[in-house]
Parts: sequence; C-alpha cells; structure tokens
Amino acid sequence: MEIFWTHLRKFVAIDEAEYAAVTAYFEVLECKKKENLLAEGELSKFNYFVLNGCLRKFFVKQNGSEQTTQFALETWWIADLFSFEKQQVADCYIQAVEKSTVLRISYQNYVKLLTEHPVMESYFRKIYQINTAASERRIRYLYEFSREESYLHFRNLFPEFIQRIPQYLLASYLGFTPEYLSEIRAKLRS
Repeated sequence: MEIFWTHLRKFVAIDEAEYAAVTAYFEVLECKKKENLLAEGELSKFNYFVLNGCLRKFFVKQNGSEQTTQFALETWWIADLFSFEKQQVADCYIQAVEKSTVLRISYQNYVKLLTEHPVMESYFRKIYQINTAASERRIRYLYEFSREESYLHFRNLFPEFIQRIPQYLLASYLGFTPEYLSEIRAKLRS
C-alpha cells in the first residue's frame, strides 16, 4: 500500500490519518495472468489501481480479433469509465497481462469516498484530466504518425512496456498485426 500512499501525495496533500480512512474504501485483489476482471456485457462495478503487474483493456472486433485500447502498469488506473460512471454494461474487457496486485474500489464506495473525503475528488479530477489529455494525444498520433513512427514513439515513451508486454498485445494496441510489428522491429535492428 506504500505505492498508493506515495502516488496520492504526488497529486494531493493528505495526512496519514486521512489516508488510513481513504484506504478503507478499497480492497486488495490478486489477479492471475490472463484473468478477466471485467467482461463485455457485465456491469463495470470497479475501478482498478495497479500496485504491481499489468492490466489491459480491450474489445473484440466483429472479425473476432482483439483490439487493445489501454494498458496499466504500476500506479496507473484502469476501468471502463463510461460503464463505471454511468453504471451501464461494459463493452470491453479488462484482463491481467501478468500476475498482478490491484486496489479496487466499487462504484458505491467511490461515490461515498468522494463525498466524505473531498481531497479524493480533487485527486480523481487531476487523474482524469491527465488521462483525458493522454487520450487526446493518442488520437492525434493515430492520425499523424506512420505505423513505424507509432511504434518508435511508443518505444521511446514507454520502454518498460516493450520489455514486459507480449508482442501480439503491443501489436494489438498499436493497430498492427504481430507479423507487421515483427517486420518493423527487424527493420530497425538492421
């Protein structure tokens, strides 16, 4: 839980007593590799904070292939936010890429937390602003970059992902086939 405590203090002023009260709204969950935390058609009951490991969000296309839309490593949040905030069924999956430990907060506890601890409303506002800005930037890159530039940008920005994420998942996130990603990597090595 030290990871969460350190992370919170980067965004808001919170003392130990309030931190102890805040953590009571969360539960720790151990996840196995490839375990689904959310499936399409289910109600998104939780928002997840990664303590260690890696999660991904994806949807299944009409052709049956998976399209990864988000990864979350340590200190990142992940949820189907539309489903979570609106309490509607999800149209995506959240899955553990590797064995992971997460904090999860239920929608009911999230609402109580924001009401009873205004500092956490400030925290989540800041986190959502960062998330929205990153999503806007990613959309721009999808239109602006060539496929090779997309890979290079991702590799330079997130080198830890390149080491931890299986190639087929990275290809899914970048909108490539695994074979095409292999071609790009081979070209860059030569």
